Amino acid sequence: MTCRLAACFAAAFAAACYGAEPKPILTPKPGPEPKINGPTRYGARPGRPFLYRIPCTGERPVEFAAEKLPATLRLDAKTGIIAGKAPGSKGEYGVTLRAKNARGAAERKLTIVVGDTLALTPPMGWNHWYTHYHRVTDKLFREAADAMVASGMADFGYQYVSIDDCWMMRPGSDDPMLNGAPRDPDGAIRPNGHFPDMNALTAYIHAKGLKAGIYTSPGPLTCARYAGSYQHEEKDARKFAEWGFDFLKYDWCSYREVAGGETVEARKKPYDLMGGILKRLDRDIVFNLCQYGMSDVWKWGAEVGGHCWRTTGDVGLIKDSALPGFYSGGLSNARHDAYAGPGAWNDPDYILIGVIGNARRIDAEPQPTRLTADEQYSYMSMWSLMASPLFFSGDMGRLDDFTLNVLCNAEVIEVNQDALAKQAKLLRQTESEAVFAKPMEDGSVAVGLFNLGESGRRITVSLSELGLSGRQRLRDLWRQKDLGGAEGTYAAEVPRHGVALVRLFAVK
Repeated sequence: MTCRLAACFAAAFAAACYGAEPKPILTPKPGPEPKINGPTRYGARPGRPFLYRIPCTGERPVEFAAEKLPATLRLDAKTGIIAGKAPGSKGEYGVTLRAKNARGAAERKLTIVVGDTLALTPPMGWNHWYTHYHRVTDKLFREAADAMVASGMADFGYQYVSIDDCWMMRPGSDDPMLNGAPRDPDGAIRPNGHFPDMNALTAYIHAKGLKAGIYTSPGPLTCARYAGSYQHEEKDARKFAEWGFDFLKYDWCSYREVAGGETVEARKKPYDLMGGILKRLDRDIVFNLCQYGMSDVWKWGAEVGGHCWRTTGDVGLIKDSALPGFYSGGLSNARHDAYAGPGAWNDPDYILIGVIGNARRIDAEPQPTRLTADEQYSYMSMWSLMASPLFFSGDMGRLDDFTLNVLCNAEVIEVNQDALAKQAKLLRQTESEAVFAKPMEDGSVAVGLFNLGESGRRITVSLSELGLSGRQRLRDLWRQKDLGGAEGTYAAEVPRHGVALVRLFAVK
C-alpha cells in the first residue's frame, strides 16, 4: 500500500471511528448582563451611507447609547443600529458605545475611521453557496437574516448576508424562472424570477442592521453558467449599488475564456477594472477577489482595490487525505501572512461546519458535517488566527448549540478582529503539529497549538519562539478561563486533530 493510500485509509477509518463522538461545548454561555463585542476600529468612506449594528450579548431588552457620535449618524437606542451617512471629512471619530439592561451595563470604545479603507478588520457573515447552491430565493435570504439575529450570531459581529451564484438569468435554461432576458433595455443585469425585488430584499436585511452581499463574474458566465458581467462591468456595479448591496464577490470562472493569457497583467485586469469602478460609487462595497490564488494574488490584491482575496481553491472541493481538506487550504493560506493588514485579508474560503451541502453533489440534501468536534474547533481557531474573513456557509435554518458554540466565542473572534490587524505567523509545521502565533494590539500574543496527528500528543512552544520573555499569564480562549502562568515554555496536551488556543499576557 502506498503512503497516499495508507493516509486515505487512515482518514476513512478515523472518520468512521470518530464521526459519532460526543461534541463537548467549550464556549461558556454569555451572561445576562450586557457585553459589547465587535471591532474597535471600523472603516467608512466620506459621505457614504453608513450602517453598523452594535454587537452585544445580554438579556433583552437592552438600551443603547453612543457618546460623541458624529452628527451625520443616528443611533436607535432600542436596536443598537447606527445609521446615516459617514462624516464628509476624513479623520478618526472616537465614539463610546454603551449598553444597559436590568442586569448591568457595559461600554466599549469604537473608532470610526473615515477615509479610503474599508474592512479594517476581516468581514464576517454568511454565504449560501456550500449549502443551497442553485436553490436560492428571496425568501431564503430573508430567513437567513432573521436567523443571524435570532441565533445570536449578529451579537458577536456577523453582519453580511451574502448571495453567491445563481441569482441571475441562466441563458439556455428551460426553467421559466431563469430563462428571461439577462439584461434590461439599458443593459443592466436582471435577477431571475426567484428575486422579484432586490431593493426590497436589501432593505429587509438593512432593517436588521445587517449588510447584503452579492456575486458575479468578470466573465460572460458565472461558474454555474448564469449571466456574468463581461463588458457590462460599470452598469452592473452601479446596479448593485442602486439595489443597496454592501459586498461583492467577483469570481473568475468563465473569464479564462476571454482573458487573453495567463500573465499577471491578464489576471489583474478584470479586478483592476471592477475595483476602480467600486471606488467611484457613492456606496461602500467591500470587494472580494475570488480567483483561487492565481499569480500570487496576495501580492497585488490590495493594489487593484480588493479587500480580501481567495488564496486557494474551493475548500469544499479539497480532497481529504490524512486530514480533512480545510487543513490543506488553511496551512497554504498561512504562508502569506506578510500580505495581510487593515483592509487587505487573505481568504482561504468559508467555514464549513454544522449542516452543510456536498460541493461534488450539489443536488444532494445538506447533511451534518463529518468533522469531529476537535476538527471544528481547529477550523475556527486557524481561521481566527489567520485574520481570515469569517463567513459561515452551513444551513442557517438548522443551527444547533454546538455549531453556535464554535462560531460564537467572543474571545476567539476577538483574535480575528484585533485592531493591530496582523495575520498569525506559522512558526513551525511538521507532520504531527503546527504552531501559530498572532501579536495583538494590547501586546499579548494569541497562540494556536494544532495536533495534526492521529492520536493525542503533548505540544510545547518556548516563549522565546513566540518573541516573549518573563512570566506570562495564560488564558484558554475556548473555555474563557485563566490557566495560571508560564515562564520559559508553554505546553499542552492536545487531542487528535485538536487545538490548544491560548492568549499570553505579560505579567508586570
